[in-house]
Amino acid sequence: MKAMAIWTGTLLAVTLCCSCSNDIEMRYPPKYELPELPVVEGIHDGQKAPLYWSIYEYAYTLEQNGVSGSDMDFTEAQWDEVINWVATDLKPFGYDMVCTDGFLPMQAKDASGYMTHYGSMPLKDLAAKCKAKGVKLGIYDNPLWIHGPLDTPIEGTNRTFGQLLADDSTPVQNPQSQDQWFTWIVSTKEGAQEYIDGFFRHYKELGVSFIRMDFLSWYEDGRDRGSGIVGRGYGREAYARALAYIAQSAKKYGIFTSLVMPHLNNDAEVEARYGNMVRVVADTGNGGWYHTSAHDKGRSYTSWPNCMNQFDGFNYWAHITGRNKVILDGDFLRLNKYDTDAERQTAVTLQIMTGGPVAVADQPQTIGSNLQFYTNSELLALRQDGFVGQPLSNQLGQQSETWYGQMSDGSHVVALFNRSDAQATLSADFSQLGINGTWKVRDLWSHTDEGATNSLVATIPAHGCKVVRLTK
Repeated sequence: MKAMAIWTGTLLAVTLCCSCSNDIEMRYPPKYELPELPVVEGIHDGQKAPLYWSIYEYAYTLEQNGVSGSDMDFTEAQWDEVINWVATDLKPFGYDMVCTDGFLPMQAKDASGYMTHYGSMPLKDLAAKCKAKGVKLGIYDNPLWIHGPLDTPIEGTNRTFGQLLADDSTPVQNPQSQDQWFTWIVSTKEGAQEYIDGFFRHYKELGVSFIRMDFLSWYEDGRDRGSGIVGRGYGREAYARALAYIAQSAKKYGIFTSLVMPHLNNDAEVEARYGNMVRVVADTGNGGWYHTSAHDKGRSYTSWPNCMNQFDGFNYWAHITGRNKVILDGDFLRLNKYDTDAERQTAVTLQIMTGGPVAVADQPQTIGSNLQFYTNSELLALRQDGFVGQPLSNQLGQQSETWYGQMSDGSHVVALFNRSDAQATLSADFSQLGINGTWKVRDLWSHTDEGATNSLVATIPAHGCKVVRLTK
């Protein structure tokens, strides 16, 4: 997830991608005919969005300060500090993983040809440090990228890494362009399936249980909305087949897959079929309320990223998610970048209400007094339950600021969000949400019981929220 200088003012002038604020239907190009693809059973069964820490803020800040390439690093001592912090302060609340990201050098230094080092840190040593503290390791990598020498043999075949590259006979979307940054395999080449399987076997042997794979739009058609043409693009068939192979091997080795920067064409049919989790919003960047709500508020687009802020992204794609379905990812949180505690409560509540991950990017040095917002046990109980809410309306308007859903014990959860810049009194009649009768109300942030009622009315500060659990 390298930061790119693409989200500039020129982005707002891209008129062909913008829809009206009430249009929930994705205006995709004509649907693609896909070949018969493997069926991968049960990849969503029982899956819950992860709670974890990411190096994103640290690496992103380095890049913003002009540090790049081999000058970027995260030392062993820094990893020790973070792993100890996560194990001590976050793991008791369910945050049980640390994860790498892009930015730092991703190097292959053994005969396998797959990544072995992130910056100066050997992944096997990093995995051992995590295991010693009872923390899992997640890795940012993509099974469609080549890190090692092109003459590396692919185990179980007579092919090499280099033979998976595009050649003159490979159909591409942008034949006059060259790929930026990455060396991509072509999934339709002989040996590609074995290469992908070897990738997941490699990480399984390291003890990795989570892979975050990025820049998928660049693979499918060589484009994203801000950058324009960034590569050759290998087409819908190659993209769909690649995700099918990824799903097969990930299921085989018990690894959770996070799909990042996909166009989500055909109503996300391929991603929802083959991925555990899918990004539905632009990069976190500097974070704060801009990322949660303000960036291009109420606008949707036909290609990556379909929505620029978390609220709109979650709302726009709510119809594809639910229990035992693909999980929606709103990218990382940097609570130190919000202006008020009300905003911090909203940021965490939104992730939980939508069934998305809570990915802490704050560091021990930047978290300040904000740990309390990540560690609300009553709110996190929803994640333990596998709760996934829905908005009152699928349109990108005010009704999308009411979210609700049901726990496995029959209780209900209702959240009212005030995205406006002023205090507002909001309400929800429970019958509107299919919740009949009178219910006892428990506020999950104030941790107080508020009596029994059949509706919810609350005066909420600017950018704040009210979230309650209803029980009989």
